[in-house]
Amino acid sequence: MKTLPFLLATLLVVSGCNSTKMNEQQAGIEKTSFGKLTDGREADLYTLRNETGMEAKITNYGGIIVSLTAPDKNGTFSDITLGMDSLSGYEKGVPYFGALIGRYGNRIAKGKFTLDGKAYTLATNNMGNHLHGGLKGFDKVLWTATPVEGEEPALKLAYTAKDGEEGYPGNLNVEVTYTLQKDNALRIDYKATTDKPTVVNLTNHAYFNLAGQGDILSHEVTLNADRFLPVNETLIPTGELKPVAGTPFDFTTSTVVGKRINDSSDVQIKYGLGYDHAWVLTDSSKTSKLAATVYEPTTGRVMEVFTTEPAIQFYTGNFLDGTLTGKGGVVYQKRTGLCLETEHYPDSPNQPNFPTSTLRPGETYQTSTIYKFSTRK
Repeated sequence: MKTLPFLLATLLVVSGCNSTKMNEQQAGIEKTSFGKLTDGREADLYTLRNETGMEAKITNYGGIIVSLTAPDKNGTFSDITLGMDSLSGYEKGVPYFGALIGRYGNRIAKGKFTLDGKAYTLATNNMGNHLHGGLKGFDKVLWTATPVEGEEPALKLAYTAKDGEEGYPGNLNVEVTYTLQKDNALRIDYKATTDKPTVVNLTNHAYFNLAGQGDILSHEVTLNADRFLPVNETLIPTGELKPVAGTPFDFTTSTVVGKRINDSSDVQIKYGLGYDHAWVLTDSSKTSKLAATVYEPTTGRVMEVFTTEPAIQFYTGNFLDGTLTGKGGVVYQKRTGLCLETEHYPDSPNQPNFPTSTLRPGETYQTSTIYKFSTRK
């Protein structure tokens, strides 16, 4: 870790960074305590900084992005993610703020699937379905963290999910690396191997608000996807890949989030209470491609999402209800954050026409997602 003089100098530079301008500084990573879990284990908080002054604070509890700062058009940095002030806040139960999600992100119908002729039963924790890895998914475990110093500081997180954990087959060795890049991008690399056939769908569940306050209804979103996955009343895909043209789900050109989010004539809007669906990316290749762009006109902040995954879940914080008080005493009301979760299709283990999410021994699950930030005047 850095020497004391360096830390003192750095603290002088970054104090008040959530709402102040910052000059170029030395990139690096700093480790501090984030408190103790209820079982007595210590969790750590790692602060990654790049040379422009951007910061990502990540804890090894759940791999959670606790905060992420980005500059506005005037060069002022603000935290643009939702979250909690303390470890205890996350332990009490929150809607996956900033967390790593696994073993299977999104939903599996009725918590059941069959693989190679064997039936598996998972916990049902969302409208009778399995959601985001179950009762104790990857968002609720303590990962082994390895900080990596350099011009682009990185944090490697490792976890082994045991055979049978949350009902899934196979010992799954997972490695996730967060890298804060020079170009104001946060890159997330996912890697996993297994000793038995299993299903895997890893993602991150950060809630973004590029204004740093208020709701996200004035954000403008572009999704490079010409189809989406309609769902039933419990938000399980029907199996159809429906064209977005002529529907409230058409974000092929930049569209204000609030423009059609309350279109009660559309049954899909009714089911999701807004947007809570997977969009099928037009580019189905496994190479990194631009999946989404978000623009916030007041601050000028722009977020571009690049991924190797075939789909992206666009969720508009419809289930936030004012019962959670987050960072800085902010009460999180409905639609105070939006999520763009890169992923395989929901319920793929039960949908033979969807791209497979099966991982077998000898194979390596490997995907990457980049959240890149810039501004427009």
